[in-house]
Amino acid sequence: MTFDLTPEQRHRMAELQERVAAELGGIADGRDRANWLRAGRLGLLGLCIPQEYGGAGLGALDTALALEAFGTACPDTGFAFAVAAHLLACSVPIAEFGSDQARKELLPDLVSGAAVAANAMTEEEAGSDSSALAARAEPTEAGFRLTGHKSFASNAPVSDVLVTYAITDPTAGYLGLSAFAVPTGLAGVRLGEPFEKMGLGSCAAGTVGFDGVELPAHYVLGQAGQGAAIFQHSMLWERSCLFAVYLGLMTRQLTETVAHVRGRRQFGQRLSKFQAVSHRVVDMAQRLEQARLMLYRACALIDAGASAERAVAQSKLAVSEAAIANSLDAVQLFGGRGYLAEHGIERQLRDAVPAALFSGTSEVQRELIAQAVGL
Repeated sequence: MTFDLTPEQRHRMAELQERVAAELGGIADGRDRANWLRAGRLGLLGLCIPQEYGGAGLGALDTALALEAFGTACPDTGFAFAVAAHLLACSVPIAEFGSDQARKELLPDLVSGAAVAANAMTEEEAGSDSSALAARAEPTEAGFRLTGHKSFASNAPVSDVLVTYAITDPTAGYLGLSAFAVPTGLAGVRLGEPFEKMGLGSCAAGTVGFDGVELPAHYVLGQAGQGAAIFQHSMLWERSCLFAVYLGLMTRQLTETVAHVRGRRQFGQRLSKFQAVSHRVVDMAQRLEQARLMLYRACALIDAGASAERAVAQSKLAVSEAAIANSLDAVQLFGGRGYLAEHGIERQLRDAVPAALFSGTSEVQRELIAQAVGL
């Protein structure tokens, strides 16, 4: 067993870091369409999308490596998150479960950045409990009539396409949920204003309303009743590959922290010479490396077609909690500078906190792991 990346993978990551630093090296607001077009030109929006639609056709591990490079080179984790959510929670299910007509219509623009996608699953009373959805899709002669309200939908305020889920058969339990791709230009789609959030500020998130939206049948993903399976599949990709963005954040953060403690002097010597400081930096490096190995393993299992649910849950839990712990350490090590907005360290902490909430909370991941070990 080897954990070494191939020369091709290392070259691809290094090249992408250079290009991202040149194109998206500052704050890249996701409400600015120019940034989405830049991300499209960099290939970030089509990493794992088939080549026939303009993507690169990469597997899960290579997709994660690219997103890690993106997160390392782009200091705006909010936009990196927005890009990853667009790709993994929206474009992936369309590419894998959409009709031929929907794929041809939607994917080229999603890959180029001409269109932005949002995942609209969460509702006010249905967060971690996806079985409690209130949104309904009633069959019609031409397709479905969609009614409901969604919340906490990343990219929704600027979206052109929504991937959403609604109950089509209230009596069928797990098999009563269906998935849909919904162009936001259809009559009856309402997009709310962006939320004011603690972190990930460059990823606009908001509410979505469906007021009797008449949805043609070719926008159904898979077959009616397959929504739960489609959602779980997309979550495997999101909980693994998306969190590579946080590996990038922690990599950049560790580099900045090492430079700071080596350069700053107190009591006549470098901060790095104090054991209390150096050991805290070691803890940051240790968490990062452990999280990275778990994420790479989870992605490798997905690529191998093996059962990956437990590994993905473990990876998501490890990365999200490492990002929070490392960000707290970075603030402490930077001291007063870490608390000031101008240095960007406090923003890293604010961007890390939601990692333990979205894509299934840390508590949900622990439940999934507990079930996997037989509890």
